[in-house]
Amino acid sequence: MRQIVLDTETTGLSTAQGHRVIEIGCIELVNRRITGREYHRFLDPERDIDEGAERVHGISRADLEGQPRFADIAEELLDFLKDSELVIHNAEFDVGFLDHELELMKHPRPSIADHALVLDTLPLARELHPGQRNSLDALCKRYEVDVSRRDVHGALIDAELLARVYLAMTGGQAALSLDEEDSDQANGSAETLVRPRRSDLNLVVTRASDTEIAAHEALMDKMQAGGPCLFRDHALADEHTASAARPEQAD
Repeated sequence: MRQIVLDTETTGLSTAQGHRVIEIGCIELVNRRITGREYHRFLDPERDIDEGAERVHGISRADLEGQPRFADIAEELLDFLKDSELVIHNAEFDVGFLDHELELMKHPRPSIADHALVLDTLPLARELHPGQRNSLDALCKRYEVDVSRRDVHGALIDAELLARVYLAMTGGQAALSLDEEDSDQANGSAETLVRPRRSDLNLVVTRASDTEIAAHEALMDKMQAGGPCLFRDHALADEHTASAARPEQAD
């Protein structure tokens, strides 16, 4: 299965206010392995960047001078995304911006959903961790994903972090290092099994009371009166086996 972990950075928070995409970062997964293939572009938004947004991602208008417009790279982006499942954290935001860009250029298929499936990891995280913070930063901390390489938010580095979080959050997998010296390990030669920590599971063990045990035994007696009771037979067999295996104690 081919998946693309995707993130964007923008000039602001709302397409209704005319904000645009300024960075796209994608990481390819095939059969739950990071392959080393990626797609990364900075884009000229043809407008100013909100101060609040610039504080988040550190990208200034001057940084984007000479970069292509979204319309210039749209087809190569869609070609990279096609026939895949997109893994996005808070997909409504990123997909909304990408759809807006396609609409602005009057693309004949102006919806990302026309080109790829979309999996939003935010509802998944909320289901797994109800009542807790489920931002990408919070999930990186919860699943012990190293964020030391990131000074500010960036589309490519955030896509890399989300790839690790997603693979850990969905049951553990062969997670590859994000360090450049490990880029030749894209075939999965160096793997670290990542699993959710037991402390996150919040398991509660409730033991039966004496009254509940007595009621259970009475029910077993009633069932056994009508014929063999397999549950009790197995329990007795297990008890006999344990007794036979237990060494005799000295008086």
